[in-house]
Amino acid sequence: MPGPRRDRPAVLLLLGALLAADLYFHLWPRARRELGRVSPGCPCPAAPAAPRPPLPRAAPALRRLFAHPLYRAAPPGPAEPLLGAREALRYYRRKAARWNRRHKLYRQELNLTLPAPLPLRAEAAWLQFQLGISRDGLYPRSSAAVSRLLRDLRHLPTVSADYSQDEKALLGACDCSQVVKPSGVHLKLVLRFQDFGKAMFKPMRQKREEETPEDFFYFVDFQRHNAEIAAFHLDRILDFRRVPPTVGRLINVTKEILEVTKNEVLQSVFFVSPASNVCFFAKCPYMCKTEYAVCGSPHLLEGSLSAFLPSLNLAPRLSIPNPWIRSYSFEGKEEWEVNPHYCNTVREIYPYSNSNRLLNIVDMAIFDFLIGNMDRHHYEMFTKFGDDGFLLHLDNARGFGRHSHDELSILAPLSQCCVIKRSTWLRLQLLAEPEYRLSEVMRESLLQDPLAPVLTEPHLLALDRRLQLVLDAVGKCIDTFGEATVVANDTAQPQSPAVHRAKLDT
Repeated sequence: MPGPRRDRPAVLLLLGALLAADLYFHLWPRARRELGRVSPGCPCPAAPAAPRPPLPRAAPALRRLFAHPLYRAAPPGPAEPLLGAREALRYYRRKAARWNRRHKLYRQELNLTLPAPLPLRAEAAWLQFQLGISRDGLYPRSSAAVSRLLRDLRHLPTVSADYSQDEKALLGACDCSQVVKPSGVHLKLVLRFQDFGKAMFKPMRQKREEETPEDFFYFVDFQRHNAEIAAFHLDRILDFRRVPPTVGRLINVTKEILEVTKNEVLQSVFFVSPASNVCFFAKCPYMCKTEYAVCGSPHLLEGSLSAFLPSLNLAPRLSIPNPWIRSYSFEGKEEWEVNPHYCNTVREIYPYSNSNRLLNIVDMAIFDFLIGNMDRHHYEMFTKFGDDGFLLHLDNARGFGRHSHDELSILAPLSQCCVIKRSTWLRLQLLAEPEYRLSEVMRESLLQDPLAPVLTEPHLLALDRRLQLVLDAVGKCIDTFGEATVVANDTAQPQSPAVHRAKLDT
């Protein structure tokens, strides 16, 4: 018979140690919890203790803001949609059928495999977004369609890519002696997606930490993709809702642009850089300055995608010169830059004399000042809503260029006219309070974007500084002319943010 194993005592000791650890760390704490339910010295069980309420947790700043009464007030007038659903569906179905026919012929000419026709579904997020546009804004405060649209813009495959209409109008021509080149210092493309929706793509031209040099004129500044993204979030926080939904995305420039475009000019401007990165450029920069090309790494390129507004055939828009337009030349100034009483002249001109247009101009100026955009030469509005319709805050890519400088001249409409909507004034005051600090809600909102961080910390802090400058300008006007003259009542029952605070249960 084999003798006793010498390692058996060690094994037994090990098993005993494991059992003791299990008793001490698992069974004994459980027994103590069970025994704790009986009061010491009393054989009968104690009455069950009342459940402890959950510890209060601070609600996210963005949620607290949107729960505030100022962001839940009903619009002053009845909801008036921009589009009729039946008419819009008929129009887009015709466009989808025409696009499918042309796409089929194109692929047949190249002896390529014929894909399935591109469907148009009434429930598509881009279409529901367009049907949700009303007199109150581009989208309601709580819009499931916008959330779905942002998700689709992030993920849906592209089926075509092309130059934008303004760049097509140049036909590749570019006068390099001009100070302002309409497509010379930026490049934007129209991308169509699998659900037949379209978006404007603006590629990354500048790193987030780079500031626009102080010697740059505003009209030759780069267009920044992250500025477009941040402008959408700020516009929503201000409750303007006049910037189309915009999201960041990493685009594969080879698969999602070059391989799906039918435009031979666009195909011809792709090249591989010495660093083996795939690059492309607009035709005008190709003739003028080749450094305007944008490059992937090696194929992936950051960019912003802004949802398209309804076709002009369905919803005509007016493009109107901004009364406070800047001088787009190296010399000379506009009248508003030298005449402090310029607003008196504007007030005498239709439609600024007898509508809300001037108040909307002031809203736009405040928005542009916060983002540092000096390039608002025109504004657009839907003709259906008439003179009192809201202004569209389009093309914001020249914002967020310099966080270290506050361009006070952008606030000229406010400082010269000394008028502001009560709803705008109350929300600006709310966003200056510590509980709803603008930089905090912007930081939180921008974290939802795939390209986060969208803005650097100095840009976020600059928003708080500029907001205080806006409030100071309004305060100065009130001290001079009185609140009744300066603050225009655009709400039926204005509510002060100091009186109403959001109380959330989480």
